[in-house]
Amino acid sequence: MASSLAMAAQERENLRRSQDYANAQSIPALWAIAAQKFAEILAVYDPHSKPEIRWTYGQLYQQMQQFAAGLQALGITPQPQADYPLRVALFSDNCPRWLVADQGIMQAGGVDVVRSSQADPEELLYILRHSGAVALIVEDLATYQKLRSGLNMPATEATPLQFIVLLSDEVPPQEGSVKVLNFQQVLQAASTLRPALIPQVDRGTLATLMYTSGTSGMPKGVMLTHGNLLHQVVAASGVAQPMPGERVLSILPIWHCYERTFEYFIFSRGCTQIYTNIRFVKQDIKDHKPHYMVGVPRLWESIYEGIQKQFRSQPANKQQLVEKFLRYSQGYIEAKRILQDLSLTNLHPTLIEKVMAVIKLPLLALLHQVGDRLVYSKVRLGTGGALKFVVSGGGSIADHLEDFFEIVGIPILGGYGLTETAPITHVRRPWRNLRGGDGQAVLDTETKIVDLETRQEVPVGKQGVVLLRGPQVMQGYFNNPEATRKAIDPAGWFDSGDLGFVTQWGDLIITGRAKDTIVLTNGENIEPQPIEDVLLCSPYIDQVMLVGQDQKVLGALIVPNRDAMQNWADQQGYGTVDLNSKPVQDLIKAELTQRVKERPGYRPDDRIGTFRWIEEPFSIENGLLTQTLKIRRNVVSERYGAIINEMFE
Repeated sequence: MASSLAMAAQERENLRRSQDYANAQSIPALWAIAAQKFAEILAVYDPHSKPEIRWTYGQLYQQMQQFAAGLQALGITPQPQADYPLRVALFSDNCPRWLVADQGIMQAGGVDVVRSSQADPEELLYILRHSGAVALIVEDLATYQKLRSGLNMPATEATPLQFIVLLSDEVPPQEGSVKVLNFQQVLQAASTLRPALIPQVDRGTLATLMYTSGTSGMPKGVMLTHGNLLHQVVAASGVAQPMPGERVLSILPIWHCYERTFEYFIFSRGCTQIYTNIRFVKQDIKDHKPHYMVGVPRLWESIYEGIQKQFRSQPANKQQLVEKFLRYSQGYIEAKRILQDLSLTNLHPTLIEKVMAVIKLPLLALLHQVGDRLVYSKVRLGTGGALKFVVSGGGSIADHLEDFFEIVGIPILGGYGLTETAPITHVRRPWRNLRGGDGQAVLDTETKIVDLETRQEVPVGKQGVVLLRGPQVMQGYFNNPEATRKAIDPAGWFDSGDLGFVTQWGDLIITGRAKDTIVLTNGENIEPQPIEDVLLCSPYIDQVMLVGQDQKVLGALIVPNRDAMQNWADQQGYGTVDLNSKPVQDLIKAELTQRVKERPGYRPDDRIGTFRWIEEPFSIENGLLTQTLKIRRNVVSERYGAIINEMFE
């Protein structure tokens, strides 16, 4: 069993500074403390709303209290004798009013049931019914209209809604027997600025139901308590201590646990959150100069590709200079990692390897500094010039992204966790940032690696299934005791379903997903994610998914990067690119072979024997990506089943 190793002195000191929140009993108590400490500091700024929203901590907390009072006037009150507090569905994406609704529900004595307004209507209606929600809050009139036909108005036993709220100021429709109000009308329903009834809650009280987005099947309702969420705030405080007024650029969906708990954390530190979206993010980074960002690998890939596109637009001599500096800097960071025992591909360097790194380092450091002055400093300016670090979760980060962002001086703190663990269980520290790893366990968190078949604990360094135990582990799945029993054993260990191992320093390394494993006919097990990450290094591949279950070799479904392909075709004098032409086919076959063979730990079974183009990119809209941008492998396999079958004929 591996637990947190001895904490660094900095982490212990950070935790000591966070005692205010360590003693809190509920998430609303966190906001009461923050509103008192940071009353005049700007809490939220949404430059893209109409009109713009700018609220200080004092103003934001006042809105929360008033919204809570309005909900109580509408019937959402504490239920001391009930098994669970009243549930209120909240179907909306990230915006300042989401925070008001979230904390208004909790302060009124309810539990919010959160999901994206962009989710499929059938999924939202399923969540509404499964959770037993008595009220519904939606982002706007369009979301309401999307669900209207399935709400069975007037209210039925299946959807016993007492009222519906629009978070917008749009005129609510007057139809059916269920009252529909807008945001301002809920505020007006409050008789005072404080809820009339103060709910009696503690850390064991249910705070929220978060329905897993999942890559297959209907979502399950994860029951997270106030204690689960508060643990995240305190544990994150041990890793970093943002200062009041520092800027955080928010792009991820707030209904996802990763973004939600990160926001609770940065608000506990008095930061200013600025809202953006995919359309504006690149410009907003430059304009608002954030100190911190939290994102998923796909976001960093997009930023990286934008920078690479700028490099490719330079004259040939400048491109060659940039490539030289990047090569020198690659050698510099690799030598530095060896000396610091932070090379994932060489966790136990020999004395000779360390001596060679010492010899190389001075010259490489000098060349890196020149590259920083001429190239990398401009990259940082392009990202606002103020980033202290970015946090990445929701999937593994490809090695080329880890290398590039380290070279240009933008630290990435990768982490690991699941909705069922609220979500963070591991995170890389600024003082131990093992690139490619998933970090060390956070406060009071235990990790155990067991054999997939025998379920017996395996030695340090050996791969197995990752089990987790700690204060952040969920109560269970709502109204699903069977699934809860499968997920959490009697000793409190949660089965993550992920494969990984732990180093002697306590670093967790996730190697794949147990159920994503591709088994070839020779019996070899292949984890697709690491190979896919390597293939994404190719400028010609925009998205990729490996297939090959019960086949002799792996195959790949590839969404091409058409701009890069056309640039290549122009350089070769081919004119308009033809993806099915022999030169293009030969190019991609060579790319696949080279990228896979260069991957650390390459085995012959990793070879990709065949591929097919997919014209339509994987997206949320076409159902091929989850809301957190993970490939729905089963959906892709079903939709392109005929192509996959043809690949292996």
